[in-house]
Amino acid sequence: MLHRLKSLTASLRNAFGRGAGRSAEAAAAVAPIAARSLRRALPPLLLVTAVTAAGYAVVMHPPVQAVPHGQAALRTNQFSGGTSEFRDGSFLRIPGLHEVRFFPLRDQSYRPTGIAKANGPAPLQSVEGLSLGLDMNLRWTVDSTRLAELSRKLPDDVEADVIAPAVQAVVYKQIARHTVREIFSSQRAEIAAALEAELRAKLAAEGIQLKGVQIGSVDLPADYRRGMDRLLADSLASERMRYTLEISEKKVKETEFEAAADKVRRETAAEAAGREQIIAAKAQEEAMKHVLPFKQKLIEQRALEAQADNAARVKQAEGQAQARRIEIAAESEARQKLADAEAYRVAQVGKANAGQMATEGELLTRHPLLVQKAMADKLSDKVQVIIAPPGSGGFIGSALLAGVQPAPPKAQPEQE
Repeated sequence: MLHRLKSLTASLRNAFGRGAGRSAEAAAAVAPIAARSLRRALPPLLLVTAVTAAGYAVVMHPPVQAVPHGQAALRTNQFSGGTSEFRDGSFLRIPGLHEVRFFPLRDQSYRPTGIAKANGPAPLQSVEGLSLGLDMNLRWTVDSTRLAELSRKLPDDVEADVIAPAVQAVVYKQIARHTVREIFSSQRAEIAAALEAELRAKLAAEGIQLKGVQIGSVDLPADYRRGMDRLLADSLASERMRYTLEISEKKVKETEFEAAADKVRRETAAEAAGREQIIAAKAQEEAMKHVLPFKQKLIEQRALEAQADNAARVKQAEGQAQARRIEIAAESEARQKLADAEAYRVAQVGKANAGQMATEGELLTRHPLLVQKAMADKLSDKVQVIIAPPGSGGFIGSALLAGVQPAPPKAQPEQE
């Protein structure tokens, strides 16, 4: 308590000492005549100087301070030792009485740069003694439930004074247990998990919560990297060859399986075809039991049909012969009737012609000029004009008939 009082007194003395020093210098410069007046005005001047110093201290060190976003402020009383925590808003801070520390509440990121490169200032060493670099990133935050304790325990620069030594102590020890090949490829996840577990336990004792550890690229020496590249290429070629051989072996097995499956399919198809033929033969045998009687009946039916057809043809031939005989008799009778009719017609025509000739002869006898008229009618289309000799009184065609004279007309009987 006495020590804190002394600290507060020293702070006040320093604050007011500046104004008092300036006043003393001014008083020393004044002439000895004004010494008595200055001694009388010294108490008001000291008061003004104290007020001025207090105003200057308030302006330069304001008693009200705001809490930055994402941080927590821890105010410690220098006399009583009590602490107050503020996470938002503003709080009162009296210089010389209160000490304030800010702690981040958000996750912080720490990336050690000294171990990132194999040729860096602090490279890591593998179990073979090779230098290598490791790109690491740590996410951490302060334990918000222990801020009162951590304000007195943690240093101002947490990363440089707490996290960096812990990382170096853990990383160097873990990396020194493994080979470069394990760190580079085969056991990277296991190494990251071991680093995270050990660092979390180590930092938790200091009041720091480790959220995660991420391992990025591993920086190897140039010679070792070239060797690793060649080894990796050989390993990849070997793996490729192994995979090729496995694929070829699988293809051979696949061919064997396909051949076996094809054989089974063919055997199954042959058995199915044989069974199908057997079933078809049995079905045909069963069908023949019904087909043979049916064919026998069909033969008998065809024989009966042939007999019936023969009888029908005989009957038809007999009918046709009978019809022919009837037709011949009818035709003979028709011809006889036609001949009788023709003879009757000829007789009748002859009688008609004879009667007509007799009538015509009688008419010509009575009228001899009709012959000339008839001849003129016959020749009318050949001869335009017929000139009869005058006074002949004979037949005009006598000259054409080679001098044949017609018979003189008979004397007509007188009409009574």
